[in-house]
Amino acid sequence: MRVGIAGYGVVGKTRHDTILDNTNFKVISISEKSLQGREKISKDIQVFEDYKSLIADSDIDAIFISLPNQYAADATILSLKKGLHVFCEKPPARTLAELERVKEVHEQHPELKLMYGFNHRFHLSVEKAKSIIQSSVLGKVINLKGTYGKSQIISFNQTDWRTKREEAGGGILLDQGIHMLDLIRYLSGENFIKIFAFVDNAFWNFNVEDNAYVLMKSPTGVVAQLHSSATQWRHVFNLEITLERGSLILAGLLTSSKSYGDETLTQISSDPDKGVPKEIITEFDTDVSWQNEIMYFENCLTNDLLIQRGSIEDAIQTMSLIEAIYKADPIWREKFYEN
Repeated sequence: MRVGIAGYGVVGKTRHDTILDNTNFKVISISEKSLQGREKISKDIQVFEDYKSLIADSDIDAIFISLPNQYAADATILSLKKGLHVFCEKPPARTLAELERVKEVHEQHPELKLMYGFNHRFHLSVEKAKSIIQSSVLGKVINLKGTYGKSQIISFNQTDWRTKREEAGGGILLDQGIHMLDLIRYLSGENFIKIFAFVDNAFWNFNVEDNAYVLMKSPTGVVAQLHSSATQWRHVFNLEITLERGSLILAGLLTSSKSYGDETLTQISSDPDKGVPKEIITEFDTDVSWQNEIMYFENCLTNDLLIQRGSIEDAIQTMSLIEAIYKADPIWREKFYEN
């Protein structure tokens, strides 16, 4: 299968390497706006200056979209209309309204696969936690508490478009917190409809949020808390899941920057008779999430399987949740949604 890559920044390059090492896909074309970026592309690959030219003029079957937020929805729509299978990075769009337009187009082309890069679902610690929850050995989920933070909105491999609402659509919640929200939904199996939130940009003073503090409740009574932060000076990833007969703690995350610490899963099993809970800590020393995600996408294309991890439905539900969080803060809602 011939594929193209739209956007050749850090993520686009990572996807390219992962495709080469783990799939039978053949990358035949890449688009990249930066001249410096285009110079790094192999001479045997067709190069385009923009994603529209790539989609219109390249003879491909599928496309990987690694573009800034403002182009994600448009590139996905153009690709679907061209008859291409699509893998698009998160966030899927700047707004829920943009993503709903994508869904409308995808419904007109049900034969095409559309997957979104909710990469954290494919980390081994998350997969093990999901397996334990599905086994019911610890009972049903009662509540979840997640913290995901870094030290600033712009990091070493990013550009300042992330600080501009018209280009990014949102700040740290949309850029990074979206992963934690997706995991909370994925691991709990719940849809959260009652939401309280405090959204702020008081430290970095951009017109996108640098902190979001969220409290949510599902129709079945499961409660979830989230702190998504760009003022967490020591990078942190932590998700605690309390169940009826124990708990799971996902701590640390293996990434290319290695700044989130060692990736571990702690399983705590309660024993009312003995009073002392039993702890099992599993450490993960290899990040295979990129490989497994790409191979999952390839398998769905090759065998015509339904996308069930990172589907358009997943994207719609998570983006709906993000928009509800923004609107749950009355000051944020008045500032950005009512004027």
